[in-house]
Amino acid sequence: MEQPRKSLRRLELTQPAFDLDAFFALARLTNLHVSPDGSRLALTVHTVTPDGKRLAGSIWEIPTSGDAPARRLTRSHRGETARGFLPDGSLLFTSARPDPEDPEASGSRLGDVDIDVLHVLPPDGGEPRRVLAPSAGVGEVRAARGSATVVVVAAMHPGTVDFDDDGARETARAHAGVSARLVEKYPDRYWDHNVGPREPRLFALDLSEPQAEGGAPRDLTPAPPWPGWLEDMHLALSDDGMRVAFTASPQHAGRYKADLALIGTAGSEPFKVVVDVDESHGAVAWSPDGATLAGSSSDMGAPDAPVRFHLLLVDASTGATRELVPQWEGWAQEILWTRDGTGLLVAAEEHGHVAVFRVDLSGAITRLTAAGAYRNLVLSPDGATLYAIRSHVNESPVPVALDVAGAGQQPRFLPGAVAPAPTGTRLEELITTAADGTEIHAWLVLPERAPATPLPFAVLIHGGPFSAWAGWSWRWSPALVAAQGWAVLLPNPRLSTGYGHHHVASAWGDWATLPSGDILACVDAALERPDIDAARTAALGGSYGGYMANWLAVTTDRFRAIVTHASVWNLLVERDASDLGFLLDREFGDPLRDEETWRRQSPHLRADALQTPMLVIHGERDQRVPLGNTYSLFAQLQLRGIPSRMLVYPDENHWILKPQNSRIWYETVLGFLSEHVLGEPWERPGLV
Repeated sequence: MEQPRKSLRRLELTQPAFDLDAFFALARLTNLHVSPDGSRLALTVHTVTPDGKRLAGSIWEIPTSGDAPARRLTRSHRGETARGFLPDGSLLFTSARPDPEDPEASGSRLGDVDIDVLHVLPPDGGEPRRVLAPSAGVGEVRAARGSATVVVVAAMHPGTVDFDDDGARETARAHAGVSARLVEKYPDRYWDHNVGPREPRLFALDLSEPQAEGGAPRDLTPAPPWPGWLEDMHLALSDDGMRVAFTASPQHAGRYKADLALIGTAGSEPFKVVVDVDESHGAVAWSPDGATLAGSSSDMGAPDAPVRFHLLLVDASTGATRELVPQWEGWAQEILWTRDGTGLLVAAEEHGHVAVFRVDLSGAITRLTAAGAYRNLVLSPDGATLYAIRSHVNESPVPVALDVAGAGQQPRFLPGAVAPAPTGTRLEELITTAADGTEIHAWLVLPERAPATPLPFAVLIHGGPFSAWAGWSWRWSPALVAAQGWAVLLPNPRLSTGYGHHHVASAWGDWATLPSGDILACVDAALERPDIDAARTAALGGSYGGYMANWLAVTTDRFRAIVTHASVWNLLVERDASDLGFLLDREFGDPLRDEETWRRQSPHLRADALQTPMLVIHGERDQRVPLGNTYSLFAQLQLRGIPSRMLVYPDENHWILKPQNSRIWYETVLGFLSEHVLGEPWERPGLV
């Protein structure tokens, strides 16, 4: 049944070109892969289902020449996700679609969650075949460039020996009505889910011969050290399919970090940690000859030692490590080797962009891209062309191509599955100086047409705190807000990434005062503009940005309204109740010995200063910032008679992911801003 929809408020009487309907009609592009012959790309296109309740993926094919339209390859109610190509051109994908061999099947489910099964689509089309269907589903998948070996991640109950055994254990638990978890290692949660009772394992499959159900997978890690060991995993398979490199956390509790590990797929090379230092490893990639690993890492930090980011080369046999370009301050999010093995292609934040760099083994660095945010990097078989998904702060994601040999390029746009909608906005840069003389960069998103009267103003504060405004955001769309007639400021204060190590180090241990001063300096600079109304202002933030919104709420009265989402209110409670709260000790010290460091920047101790109307939002399943933060803040607001509302989602976590829930989120936020900033009557969203 069609649900009632409440239109966004807009300062003009005309219907906006970019509203909620246009926003949710946009395609969300992920999982880009290039075929072995280089003629086509496969990618996953997520769109809102007709009932509006969820996102479903379909796989589309794009010719790399760009001279033909995109073509849809898969269709099912449950959706599909592209996972890579086999050497013969077959396409791997995962889906919860029903088994075509079982006419009674209704799809793979575990409770209320879809369970992904691994399929292979032949290169000439036709009916896909199932190749792996564990009862807990398939997680990450990697295909080898020069081999039919595939590595997958699948979770199994401790002590079970194969998928049948695991399925029987799960069935026995269900029939007995048992939902308990026996927790033996800390932490026992991660972001939005509990860790265990199942534990993720790595499996290798040989898909060189057609098989009805994929053959027997080889369990590469039959005895994981603890259920949370692969929660923060990055995975790479060598070109010959013989070795897997991955990040793992063999140690739990206070040593929780991601080491760099290796394992052979043939069973002859056992699991071993090759790099175990006080760093957390991220993106990893094999050299073409299989001798060297390239990887990113960040220091774990200590109260007197801020984090730094590193780009590493690791000898896969000995574990010997060297930093490729010690002087470079980029944090590599994705890494590829050039085909000739003489350099790396790296995506890293720089000054409000996620740029692509070519980093030669000689140390020379070339920035390939001029502007925008690039993700899902894949390299053509001949090594001359790099494909990616590109976006910008006010431009939604699209597939593009780049010349590996170029510099400062504008990309070649490829035909997409869904045409990107113009947002009706324009983007400007704002650079100002903080109180100590440090240069602070921000983006300013404005309606495309110059306003007849000054615009109301909203400052959006990013999460992290080790993050930055760079590229398109589905969670907080500044373009959507600006299209409704607002000036939207996106500051990247101290602790933001992409501005060098000093930008992080100078505010290390100080989440509150220095970053808030940077934000307010950007606000002051923006409000000097004649096209912005300095009397109608709001501040909004989520996660760390929500913490900062709370800090502003207790330290300044300059905003008419504040919106805080999944936010830290009591820093000490956050430390003890969050899934990884103990990692805060690395920055602030032990709360028992360094109590003052914690107390002086915890907003809850300044609750008497609250006076600004606030909207507080949270998902009940959030494990990173537990819901108690929001309940405590809302109680303080209500007990003091401060205009406030609380929006809680029982079925969401740190992110509000379901389309209808997200729609309600935007309606509520914009309605609250309209009430308290624009002076319009409050209109309760129709479905809450």
